[in-house]
Amino acid sequence: MSRLDINRSGEMEVFARVVELGGFSAAARRIGMTPSAVSKLVARLEGRLGARLVHRSTRQLRLTPEGEAFYGRCRAVLAAIAEAEREVAAGAVPRGRVRVNSNVPFGLHWLTGLVPDFLTLYPEITLDIVATDMVIDLIDERADVAIRVGPMRASPLIARKLGESRMAVVASPDYLARHGAPATLEELERHNRIAFNFTRLVAGWPFRDASGATVTVPPVGNVLVGDGESARRLALAGAGLARLSHFHIGPDLAAGRLVEVLADLNPGDTETIHAVFIGQGAQLPARVRVFLDYLAAHARVG
Repeated sequence: MSRLDINRSGEMEVFARVVELGGFSAAARRIGMTPSAVSKLVARLEGRLGARLVHRSTRQLRLTPEGEAFYGRCRAVLAAIAEAEREVAAGAVPRGRVRVNSNVPFGLHWLTGLVPDFLTLYPEITLDIVATDMVIDLIDERADVAIRVGPMRASPLIARKLGESRMAVVASPDYLARHGAPATLEELERHNRIAFNFTRLVAGWPFRDASGATVTVPPVGNVLVGDGESARRLALAGAGLARLSHFHIGPDLAAGRLVEVLADLNPGDTETIHAVFIGQGAQLPARVRVFLDYLAAHARVG
């Protein structure tokens, strides 16, 4: 059967409804088909693709890894089709909701400052912004764009680099006046180090020792936080040392509110900031594309 004989977008629509509604019967009721027809369509799709997309049981339907990847692509394709139809009907004016999941420091110190001018340029777009330092699943959270800081895990997502920023260990002048500034890694062990309460790809604080080798010191202390902005505010309040990006604390360093310590042992590592999204080119809705272009032009970090 040629590709012209297959309604691939229709198959994607049915498969997406099965995933989103949790089963063949619910999808069938929504679409207006019989459950057996929906099941056969998914089975035919699996046969054509040569891969199992779902594990079936009497109680639940669970996606295989291939099914998860295909569902993500289906969402992008179906969104692009819907966007193309809206653009033609509305004269190609970008419109609709853009769901943005942002790292907290970037969201507070960069993104919110860009929102007013962006919305002036694109008044038909609504931005739906959630700020969290936890790594989220774009498909599960129904996010169009995620701002992620740090190393990227291997994934089928598209990443657009916004910049990179050097890391530094910092403390407030008040904290250093009370506890002294550590000059060696041995002295660092006696200081309170503000840590994160979620798993990060890079564990510990890296330093360069006297031999030039990189060593990692665990951030051990009596306070843990769930986002970088909380760590910054605790450091400003004198609760301990924090290791943060210059893009986040640059103004505090310039104003003397925070002071870098152990600068001579800083290995010079950087954190990279990416905008992550599903789909590219023609598969990317205009509302998402213009937002990404605006970020790339106005939120260059580094």
